[in-house]
Amino acid sequence: MITEGELWTEVEHFFQERFDTEKNVSIETILFLIGVQELGSGSQDYTKDDKVNLIHIAVCRLLEPFGYYKFTHYDEGGFPHFEELEELPELKPNEQSVLMKKAVIHYFIDEKLFPEAILNQLN
Repeated sequence: MITEGELWTEVEHFFQERFDTEKNVSIETILFLIGVQELGSGSQDYTKDDKVNLIHIAVCRLLEPFGYYKFTHYDEGGFPHFEELEELPELKPNEQSVLMKKAVIHYFIDEKLFPEAILNQLN
């Protein structure tokens, strides 16, 4: 059985290979890139506000399966909107990191971003 640690290593490898990120890619970089993917905006120059919004999109999307958010609609600009269903509990920084890593792993499983061999081990 594949461990969460091994899955996280695969996530990091995914970003290193496809986006030429550093070896231990930051969670902020991962959130930003997931936000870009969810928005479908592709590679372009983003303002600081855009980057914050993209990270927010990613957090909402990643925490949706955990019951914290629910997708409601796309606005006329194509931005996804989410409703907060449950307030996030107070988490220590290491607990936040663990939750986000689990959410990213869940996203990779849902979106079938892991190699087929790994996805087969998860079924």
